[in-house]
Amino acid sequence: MLAAPCEVNIGGIYMPPLLVAGVLGLLLTYGVAKKLTRLRWSRYFAAPPLVFVALVIIFTGLIETFVITG
Repeated sequence: MLAAPCEVNIGGIYMPPLLVAGVLGLLLTYGVAKKLTRLRWSRYFAAPPLVFVALVIIFTGLIETFVITG
């Protein structure tokens, strides 16, 4: 079993890993949302803000699982 890091060191500043994963998930979702809007695929969503929040949660979980602890 892999042990989760207690904190992430970025430039001498220690941050919780979920904060780092959340920020990266938010940035990744912002890029995906811009791409979906540019391709006009976002018009097929009933509630685009809810899709944005769902993508943030999904990407944050994936980053936390595979990047931060891996």
